[in-house]
Amino acid sequence: MSEKVISDYNGYDYKKEFWEDVDREYEDQADRMAIRKLLPKRMEKFADIGGGYGRLATEYLKRAHKVIIFDYSKSELKQAQEIYGNKIETRAGDIYKLPFKDGELDGLMMVRVTHHLKELDKAMAELYRVLKPGGVAVIEVANKRTLPKMARYVTGRSKVNPFDKKVANYKNISKDGFYNYHPKYVEEIFEKTGFNCERVLSVSNFRNKGLKKVFGTKNLVKMEDTAQKVLAPIRFAPSIYYKLRKPEK
Repeated sequence: MSEKVISDYNGYDYKKEFWEDVDREYEDQADRMAIRKLLPKRMEKFADIGGGYGRLATEYLKRAHKVIIFDYSKSELKQAQEIYGNKIETRAGDIYKLPFKDGELDGLMMVRVTHHLKELDKAMAELYRVLKPGGVAVIEVANKRTLPKMARYVTGRSKVNPFDKKVANYKNISKDGFYNYHPKYVEEIFEKTGFNCERVLSVSNFRNKGLKKVFGTKNLVKMEDTAQKVLAPIRFAPSIYYKLRKPEK
């Protein structure tokens, strides 16, 4: 991501340190559940944008004839190649200058990436460019308008206003910060880019350590299945998933 890089995962074992060493099974299952609901059943050429080591590859390998995992981190892509071998192709590069031709892809997804993007509009323009007319993009967005963030703001524990459309930059998380977005803000970007929004899901609705202890991951996953659709209109989950389509010419 060139000079605009927010988090460089080169040399960081994302698979082990973020997913395997911490209890994130519920979050992983919630992501997979949403992807299964939104991705097309059949695609000729598909790309996982910011796909890292291919955590979610089993959700799309059987749906696409050709699969490409794109990421900034070459070490993550090397790990993906070691895991999946010739089932995938890997490409490294800058999300603001994707190494794909115009209209090259039938489908793509981008999960757990938007919080790294300072210029979301430019990234979305690139995703639009590389999709063929009629192609589908499944995009996950880090939401600033969650219930915990609302509570912290209302009670004065946070100065970040979750109700306005201004992008939230949480600088305490890293030296550059992670970006969270108001749903209306990102939906305006999608519209301006040219995408049609076909479906929205509310994802990781029960992302809370206390809830995990009380209900357990298995029960939370069952609750999540229904909540993703029912709570979508409210849009207050940590992750909001969008199924976008590039219009036919």
